[in-house]
Amino acid sequence: MDLFDLTGRTAVVTGGTRGIGMMMARGLLQAGASVWISSRKADACESARAELARYGRVEAVPADLSREDECVRLAHEVGDREERVHVLVNNAGATWGAPLAEYPSSAWDKVLDLNVRSPFILTQAFLPLLEAAASEDDPARIVNVGSIDGLTVPVGPTYAYSASKAALHHLTRHLARELGPRRITVNAVAPGPFASKMMAATLAASGDEIVAAAPLGRIGRPDDMAGVAVYLCSRAGAYVTGAVIPVDGGLATTR
Repeated sequence: MDLFDLTGRTAVVTGGTRGIGMMMARGLLQAGASVWISSRKADACESARAELARYGRVEAVPADLSREDECVRLAHEVGDREERVHVLVNNAGATWGAPLAEYPSSAWDKVLDLNVRSPFILTQAFLPLLEAAASEDDPARIVNVGSIDGLTVPVGPTYAYSASKAALHHLTRHLARELGPRRITVNAVAPGPFASKMMAATLAASGDEIVAAAPLGRIGRPDDMAGVAVYLCSRAGAYVTGAVIPVDGGLATTR
């Protein structure tokens, strides 16, 4: 259906070499978009690029997005090859868990910088390319990847992570108001449990309990994340902005 067709669109997915970012990148490629992926490690970028290439045109740029200059460099490298960017997915992120009395300030800074500050800097850096792609009928899209831990209080001692995701959700709403008149939508996806490196330890320790608590009785699958990305970035989602969409099998919304 052309309602979900992304042919001719260009997307950038940070943290696109694994986990949720790779699920989203694959979905956008399958819908017809050209996709740029980025992560810190060059070998991970090349491996993911080779794996995703079966679905469409994909490029990879290693970048340490915890650094402002690297966020700007990524935008410049894409801009050297593309006249416009239709979709920016801010997915790169970090987490840290430690007991309250032992929680290091360095971990707090690392998580808040990558999960909140970097999406803001990337939005600034990519804004000219997004505006070049935007129109009234087909806005450019920013999708921020939050978490259900930003909607409800998590069980584990991941203080900086939950705070950062709640902040990212609110930043999403703030940017949606600011950028709507510039024909750019800004939405957030709040994933629940998905098979990823970040979730691996939690699923190994508590996977059965998580599945039992979910109304839909399972963890997320790659198509679940691909689907919400395609929806938000296609004509189907053109009138949606400022939303935070849980994709969690009902864990947060029915708790």
